[in-house]
Amino acid sequence: MNLTLSIPALLFPAISLTMLAYNARYLAIAGLIRQLHGQFIETKASPLKKQISSLKKRLEIIKGMQATAIASFLLAAVTMFLIYIELVVWANIIFGVSLVLLMISLVLSFVEVQLSTKALGIQLKSMEE
Repeated sequence: MNLTLSIPALLFPAISLTMLAYNARYLAIAGLIRQLHGQFIETKASPLKKQISSLKKRLEIIKGMQATAIASFLLAAVTMFLIYIELVVWANIIFGVSLVLLMISLVLSFVEVQLSTKALGIQLKSMEE
């Protein structure tokens, strides 16, 4: 495959949009944590402890999602520089790593969505009782 400047450049909008979505998820969880913190201080309820534990786990996953997406974005830029200075072999290697990091980020996103859906299911079930 002949790697040109336009190929890694195609990742820029995709990674940027992905990072915006990840940031939105982070802000939503941060708001929920702040809300639950107030409730926990008032009630010390046991179900809140479980939610807080789940939110901590999700927050760590989101941090990993963001970190790998940022690293992927950075390596796509490095790839473009390497193509520019005609180090094609290194450009191919770095671009491959960039794609792997993007895939890891997306897998982490999938895992976080699964945890989020599970947590919502538990809340809905507790309201049915």
